[in-house]
Amino acid sequence: MERKTGMKVFQSKHNVIGGSDFGEIHQRALDIYKQLKKKTKRRPYVRSAYFNKDKIFLDYFWHHQWQKNWRDRTRRLKYYLCALDLIENSRIAPISKDNPNNSSEILHRFAGRSKGKQSFYVQIKENKKNDEKYFMSVFPP
Repeated sequence: MERKTGMKVFQSKHNVIGGSDFGEIHQRALDIYKQLKKKTKRRPYVRSAYFNKDKIFLDYFWHHQWQKNWRDRTRRLKYYLCALDLIENSRIAPISKDNPNNSSEILHRFAGRSKGKQSFYVQIKENKKNDEKYFMSVFPP
């Protein structure tokens, strides 16, 4: 599927997390994160289809969320499950560019659509030096 920007969009098999209260949305997203965290003794991650099954670490996302106000956090957390689905299964090339704030990083932006046809973007930060990748953010357009 194409958007006006010409960027291909990944169709997620999950819907956004329902609810309007930050507490309930945060709890559901945290439960999903805790399930992934139980699978490893170290830092939680998911493997990405696009990056040849490389690990995408998830802990940076939670630190990044606390820099936002609660309304923006609520808006972003609704897409958490869809974002994980996109990271694990998408083979569609993202828009990639060097981080203007740090020359040793690349920012990758993937476009996706939830089961309920809501668009969102997922941003992954890649460290050029050690080739580690971090799930940074998910947000609607």
